[in-house]
Amino acid sequence: MANHVSSLKRARQTVVKTEVNRANRTRVRGSLRLMREAISAGDVAAAQAQFRSTVSALDKSVQKGVLHKNTVSRYKSRLNARLKALVLAPAAAAVPAKSAKAAKAAK
Repeated sequence: MANHVSSLKRARQTVVKTEVNRANRTRVRGSLRLMREAISAGDVAAAQAQFRSTVSALDKSVQKGVLHKNTVSRYKSRLNARLKALVLAPAAAAVPAKSAKAAKAAK
């Protein structure tokens, strides 16, 4: 354990900061988990609503220094791509795909 007054103070500050960072990290992880669950459930409206709150939590984590901005940018990009695939999936299923023969015959 620390012996100097200044090092004792730094130890106290570290304990407080650790709790704050842990709470922020937990909030972000929970939000990401809810987002993944909404996407896997296939509920477009819930996924879009959760995406907004997840992006907000991620951006706040950057402001608080919990996550790096490039890491958050990567997370948001990947989540947006998965959300876009979920939104466009029913539209793609509604349009019949051309068979290889039909595509060849059209040429």
